[in-house]
Amino acid sequence: MSEAPPLLAVSDLSIEFRTRSGTVRALEKVGFDVGRGETVALVGESGSGKSVTAYALLGLLDPAARVTSGRIQFGGLDLLAAGERELEELRGREISLISQNPRGALNPIRPVGKQLGDVLSRHGNVTRAQAPQRAVEMLAKVGIPDPARRAAAYPFELSGGMCQRVTIALALACQPALLIADEPTTGLDVTTQAVVMDLLAELAAASRMATILITHDLALAGEYADRIVVMHAGHVVESAPADQLFARPRHPYTAKLIAATPKPGTQLGDLAAIPGNLPDVRRADLPACRYSARCERRADGCAAPLPLVAVGQSHMVACWQPL
Repeated sequence: MSEAPPLLAVSDLSIEFRTRSGTVRALEKVGFDVGRGETVALVGESGSGKSVTAYALLGLLDPAARVTSGRIQFGGLDLLAAGERELEELRGREISLISQNPRGALNPIRPVGKQLGDVLSRHGNVTRAQAPQRAVEMLAKVGIPDPARRAAAYPFELSGGMCQRVTIALALACQPALLIADEPTTGLDVTTQAVVMDLLAELAAASRMATILITHDLALAGEYADRIVVMHAGHVVESAPADQLFARPRHPYTAKLIAATPKPGTQLGDLAAIPGNLPDVRRADLPACRYSARCERRADGCAAPLPLVAVGQSHMVACWQPL
């Protein structure tokens, strides 16, 4: 029996931004797949291209952005070739986003129940008369106590954790096939982070929803993702099942990320900082490996163009000197 095609297939995606200070080559030949019911984490430092990838999937790139190559196939539709009307129908209905700033993502002058009702009546085949009750049901589904009362509340009347639950309800209101969770636990305390992530995992499992988890927290990715895609300065440098990646990272950058990730019982002095900084992606002379200036294993051969190659079952790495 042949394997089912992935729900989402990103291949050779390259994006640049025209700015006053030069052309920023934000992504270069990025590729990964996401299957139905699968959670794939995109991890890496700030500036690695994770959020740019997410907004490319949604067709919400800045006007200064230009896609120079690649394809994004979603359920047979090429999102890069789709028109704005097609994308508007997909957003919220088939693909949803949980943004980094839950309070900022909500309309500050509209009760959260009415905001949910707007999404349901626009994308969820729900009438205006049915929308208020369905909004209350969605708030209850994401664990908000006294949902009928909370539906009448404005965002400023809710805690950060409550606002995050509301954005989850908004994202899941129409039972999308793909959820993009962009740093969904930013600004939340550790206990609330765990509650939010457990909730997302539970709701995804119940509907076989595919999830892209965007995070700089490798420990979080290891706990909740089936597969991890490691990004550095606009490149995918490694992709593997989560357990394989932690058991044997093959790219030097991945190994450094793991060494810099706190574990239970770890002392601050035990953590190893990653040396150097991300390269300036406006440079015209960017090396083939954008990690090479920070890498202890670099050699003369590292100047050659860098492909992703298989180093194990479902384990890919872009490195001429893998670990």
